[in-house]
Amino acid sequence: MIYTVTLNPSIDYIVEVDQVKLGSLNRMKRDLKLPGGKGINVSRVLNQLDVQNKAIGFLGGFTGRYIEDWLHEEGIASDFVSVSDDTRINIKLKAGEETEINGVGPVIRDNEAEALLQKLATLQAGDIVILSGSIPPSLGEDFYNRLIGVCKRHGAEFVIDTTGHALQQALPLGPLLVKPNHHELAELFGVQISSKDDLITYGRKLLELGAKHVLVSMAGEGALFISENSLFRANAPAGKVKNSVGAGDSMIAGFVGTLSLTGDVLQAFRAGVASGSATAFSDDLADRELIEQLKPLIEISQL
Repeated sequence: MIYTVTLNPSIDYIVEVDQVKLGSLNRMKRDLKLPGGKGINVSRVLNQLDVQNKAIGFLGGFTGRYIEDWLHEEGIASDFVSVSDDTRINIKLKAGEETEINGVGPVIRDNEAEALLQKLATLQAGDIVILSGSIPPSLGEDFYNRLIGVCKRHGAEFVIDTTGHALQQALPLGPLLVKPNHHELAELFGVQISSKDDLITYGRKLLELGAKHVLVSMAGEGALFISENSLFRANAPAGKVKNSVGAGDSMIAGFVGTLSLTGDVLQAFRAGVASGSATAFSDDLADRELIEQLKPLIEISQL
């Protein structure tokens, strides 16, 4: 089983206007409400790939019910901890450029945090837990390490997709996969990255620090896959970019889902790049049909 963990989900409220006039009445051209949160995005794309998974985390209030109902309609298994406060709403305001206004999210109480840890108590060897996104301040910055501790005790693998201190703490514990983009990689090591060689150098440092596999997304330049004995590059297929939200989550879903089914890292790399690209070319997340259309367009070369 693959479990996705989203500690601070949201409803993403996408609003399109011709232009924003501050202090005046503005009328929408179009709006859209989608379930948000990096782990939830991973679950939705895994579902498109027919990979069994379960979404867990924290949901509360009418906004939490909206997300849970959406996942149920898509046929995605979920087992969220119900919290006292409402799940947040994030606003994506599109007026030429996109402006994001993210909600703070609920305060997670100690008993609610403990309930989530208990939901992983049935993990077993062969399971994969995908930890994605930021940690609510009320949980403390070491909460991912507490979740990872449960994974390790039960022999389950874990994937982590976060930044900063939480990622640094997780690396020595041996994540199955980490997926920084070039900006996140530079920030993690406090350096400027100006070339593909720099990306390879610092991607390999993630292996030295404990990661088993590394994906480095390079937007329109494609992606790198780095493991102990492998270094590959994939191109990004041509297409009109409509959406930047969830492309990285889709790449993780494509890679981990395919790896769990086939055990083949190159098939997984191809599926990861195709899934990330398919989301970038869509209004919402990738669907199976577009992912399959893009797979043959992914050219992988050994470096």
